[in-house]
Amino acid sequence: MIVYHDTKKQFINDVNLNQIVNKIYDEYIPRFGHTTESQLRAWQNSMQYMRGVLDSDEIPADAGVAIEYNIQPTSKRIDFLLSGKDENGNYTAIIVELKQWDSCEVVRDEDGVVETYVGGGNRKVAHPSYQAMSYKHLIQDYNEAAQEGPIYLFPCAFLHNYRIEPEDPIIDPQYNEYLEEAPVFGANDFEKLRNFIKNHLSAGDKGETIFKIEYGRIRPSKMLQDSIVRMLQGKKEFVLIDTQKIVYEHAKRIARKAEFDNKKHVLIVKGGPGTGKTVLAINLLSDFINENMSAFYVTKNQAPRAVFKQKLKDGGFRKIFIDTLFQSSGSFIDAPTNGIDCLLVDESHRLNEKSGMFSNKGENQTKEIINAAKFSVFFIDEAQRVTLKDKGTIADIKKFAEAQDAEIEEIELESQFRCNGSDGYLAWLDNLLEIRETANANSLEYDYDFRVFDDPNELYDAIVKRNDNNKARMVAGYCWDWVRVGQNNADVLDITIPEFGFAKSWNLGNTSTWAIDPESIEQIGCIHTCQGLEFDYVGVIIGDDMRYENGRIVTDATKRAKTDSSLKGLKKLIADDPDAAEEIADKIIKNTYRTLMTRGMKGCYVYCTDTSLAEYLKASLARLNK
Repeated sequence: MIVYHDTKKQFINDVNLNQIVNKIYDEYIPRFGHTTESQLRAWQNSMQYMRGVLDSDEIPADAGVAIEYNIQPTSKRIDFLLSGKDENGNYTAIIVELKQWDSCEVVRDEDGVVETYVGGGNRKVAHPSYQAMSYKHLIQDYNEAAQEGPIYLFPCAFLHNYRIEPEDPIIDPQYNEYLEEAPVFGANDFEKLRNFIKNHLSAGDKGETIFKIEYGRIRPSKMLQDSIVRMLQGKKEFVLIDTQKIVYEHAKRIARKAEFDNKKHVLIVKGGPGTGKTVLAINLLSDFINENMSAFYVTKNQAPRAVFKQKLKDGGFRKIFIDTLFQSSGSFIDAPTNGIDCLLVDESHRLNEKSGMFSNKGENQTKEIINAAKFSVFFIDEAQRVTLKDKGTIADIKKFAEAQDAEIEEIELESQFRCNGSDGYLAWLDNLLEIRETANANSLEYDYDFRVFDDPNELYDAIVKRNDNNKARMVAGYCWDWVRVGQNNADVLDITIPEFGFAKSWNLGNTSTWAIDPESIEQIGCIHTCQGLEFDYVGVIIGDDMRYENGRIVTDATKRAKTDSSLKGLKKLIADDPDAAEEIADKIIKNTYRTLMTRGMKGCYVYCTDTSLAEYLKASLARLNK
């Protein structure tokens, strides 16, 4: 998606007539819902400077210009894109990362990171050259037109308020790798930037290259479960962008520090669906074990551990190595203090208080994890707590860390890959389920394939068609009993919707790798088999535990299956405090559907047993398409 798209000649004319910001604003608001005064000022300033750079007869008048180009399938946007052809007639695009900075500081021991004043304070951010370079690689990795065109991409950064002096921090030698691929230009480098453009653009293309990128077929998205073997072999499978890069480098620095300073460290990493929490955890795990540190990936949920283990086993890793590397959250009850260098705790919101089959072992999983490791990293999204036993909270992590005299840091991930990179889908979904009000609830930003079906059979057929390379799955809310006598028999059809003749089996109890088993397309998964994993497309059956009545979303815990343990203990809570119990149950049910409806990277298809809820979803979707 592009906010502004025209030729260089028209762009200069729009700036000269003071129309450029109005044109950007008029297209930006319908897509993103809101902007800020600082963003408007940034556009005003930066476009004036870009106009000055481009105002040369040696830069083709019909070169293409795009502003705020959204890189699918992410939520990241390129500030300025210039396109044309080189001297050999090859399609070419120049990526320009624009910054309002006037100074920065080098951050030692963290690769590709600087510190500057942004967002009201001094913060660590990705070096502009790294940022521009990462956008180039995102397009190359995911856009078929860029790969097969081919389209040659040349990234750079333009800090038009920043006078770059000799030996300036922004060009410190530690950034040479990124400066070579994406040179940085400052306030005194207008001619250098102009020459950089001229060297790569010999002829205009009237924006044809940008059009090819914009409408190029998106390559199948990389899934973590399919890339984990190469990641643990030390290969960089995913481009880390923006806050992902900051968290990654910062965690590595803390880990090195924790080895020697005899001080316990805790890092809390917050992030919603698709922000890269698990990708970061596995990247860090690979780095730490390759540096001979004792490091383990920890999660309460068995499903991702089982899937990762199977993939690694198929990739030739030794079983004893695999089994040691991936640990359950209840593994540290009797662990000695600081006996482990680092524990990477994914899905920390799923941590329990006690451990064991009967929840009678240990004291508190969060406390025990912090005790066991010199450095603990907790990846958390409190909106994905889906059972009454889920006790992982930021408040508890801080409480137990403080009690053990740990240094605590907290950081939030922003970059978004899930749901076709659409932050708008996540905001819309949160509003839709009445989880929270969000500013851009009336926009999906760009196409995310969300559909509502009136017949569960049609939903299932659509998901089967999307199941290329085993990358689509059906899931459901836990409103149908998981019949014990048939838990390992696919012929026992637990989920039935008689009026449509629909009948399917729950995922089998004798497999923990439902997400990657080819025959699983015939079964319906639940929250416990898919949380922490991702697919290209997900089909979701919303049961009677969530309905639409009297203009509101309502939840009903009584419609949950008797075999569901997610709300086990609710009756006691109701007896003690009915209002609090109702609020907790409401959150768990909504969080469950939010989690299920964000497993799809490209699309989510839904069937509702409550027809009023289906009509509500359709009406909400129709308002987006106006």
